[in-house]
Amino acid sequence: MSGVDRRPVSGADVCVVGAGVAGGVVAAKLAAAGADVVVLESGERFDPDDRLAQMEQAIRPEHTDSEIWNMGGPRDRFSSSGDVEYALNERRVKGVGGTTLHWLGTTPRLHPRDFEMDSRYGVATDWPISYDDLRPYYAQAERELGIVGNDEGNGPPRTEPYPMDPFPATHADGMYADACEELDISMRPCPQARNTEPYDGRSQCVGYGTCIPVCPSGAKYSGDVHIGTAEERGAQVISRVTVEHLEHGTESVEAARYVTPDGTRYRQTAEQFVVAAGGVETPRLLLLSESSHYPDGLANTSGLVGRYFMEHPGVRTTARIDSETNPEPVRFLTRISEQFYEGADGPPGSILLKFGNPQPASPVEHALSGPDTSSLDGLGTALGGTEWGEDLLDGIDTETNTFWIGGNVEMLPDRTNRVTLDDGQTDEFGNPVPDVSFGVGSYATETAEEALAIQREILETAGAEVTRQTDPADPNYLSHHMGTTRMGADPSESVVNPQLRTHDVENLWCVSSSVFPTVGSANPTLTIAALALRASEFLTADL
Repeated sequence: MSGVDRRPVSGADVCVVGAGVAGGVVAAKLAAAGADVVVLESGERFDPDDRLAQMEQAIRPEHTDSEIWNMGGPRDRFSSSGDVEYALNERRVKGVGGTTLHWLGTTPRLHPRDFEMDSRYGVATDWPISYDDLRPYYAQAERELGIVGNDEGNGPPRTEPYPMDPFPATHADGMYADACEELDISMRPCPQARNTEPYDGRSQCVGYGTCIPVCPSGAKYSGDVHIGTAEERGAQVISRVTVEHLEHGTESVEAARYVTPDGTRYRQTAEQFVVAAGGVETPRLLLLSESSHYPDGLANTSGLVGRYFMEHPGVRTTARIDSETNPEPVRFLTRISEQFYEGADGPPGSILLKFGNPQPASPVEHALSGPDTSSLDGLGTALGGTEWGEDLLDGIDTETNTFWIGGNVEMLPDRTNRVTLDDGQTDEFGNPVPDVSFGVGSYATETAEEALAIQREILETAGAEVTRQTDPADPNYLSHHMGTTRMGADPSESVVNPQLRTHDVENLWCVSSSVFPTVGSANPTLTIAALALRASEFLTADL
């Protein structure tokens, strides 16, 4: 990478920090409006032509998903404190395209109740905007990303059609549907950013089935799509540069100070600055940008930068049934249920059910992964190489008649759940790393218990025997980082205003999942894109 020009761009109107879906959407929209835009990205630019090779690497058991996207090492150090031992790097990606390079592609909208939790139920807080305020931007975001779906089921109100028809129901979906019909539970096609037909110059899905960690065909949307559009409109992207500090006076940011891989430091000036670095790196940068004007971190007179970190706990019930569940394997979600998204009496909280298409290992995958060497029998098999032919096939038979139901669970905002700086550990350039500290809370635990009970009832009604359930007190986490620069009308209770401009600094905007006041149980990416589209209009008016 020697010889790459990473010097600052002169005459920039807008500097965007982060080249994920939020940064990409903002850059594309502002460039279309005639602004001179520069995007600073800490990760590298991945060549789409390499994605087939990345897939081949991904299916080999000696490689982790993080390796596929070059995550880890000094650049990506972090610490974890609090009740949850949090694996921050498990699913995030730093690169042109951001974590959408790696995501599954699920794109439900938030529901109206998510914007009114205090008004409706007396918990958490209300957003300063309503579902109706965001609704036209949701529709625009669905067109921009290319979302498939239809109006069946219990989704939030809408009048706009999806850009593409959904994927057909799978064999497993039919098994779930029979049980759900008996229980009067409504299912619907899963809204997702995965093409069912050629769209926006991208292929339709061809069924590689490696959506996480990589889609070789480009049928699944990723943020580099909008970055490419922004560049076509004149925006400039500088990759592999870490923004360390936002230089500022009392009322405005003057420059983004960044460092290149070889340690050279530069200053990028602009009229407006947009931090679009996600729910962890966004507050980290503000905290790193402390000064005599803002001794507790930039734009932090409220003391709330980094606070109210939220995630989506995930719970799953797995069962076995005396029939094959996925004879023609589909390896992504095709059906969900939002029937339990909101209850008439409020808590327990929101649940989004996901009906899994089981993913039995192929004989090749099973052979490559090898036996379980934690047992004496498995160790003997590994050393002796005795698992061949019928023995090998017998080992995977039990995987073809299992299926599962997952669930996204709502977590309430809690001031003590937060992202801070760990001064005892630094990245490769000597900057304190982010520390993520949070606990799941009783509200989410009770909601998880409810989700597991519903999942069990559906699977047992389908005639299956439940074999495993997530511990509701120790759920999985879906790597949805939200809530650390929350949006609000009151500067003492929030970091950014309803337009996503910081209350304290007139030319600084946070466009990210970090601005969510509450999170419901819907995956956040479509809401991130909708908020980015809305913020772009206010930014354009200020140029």
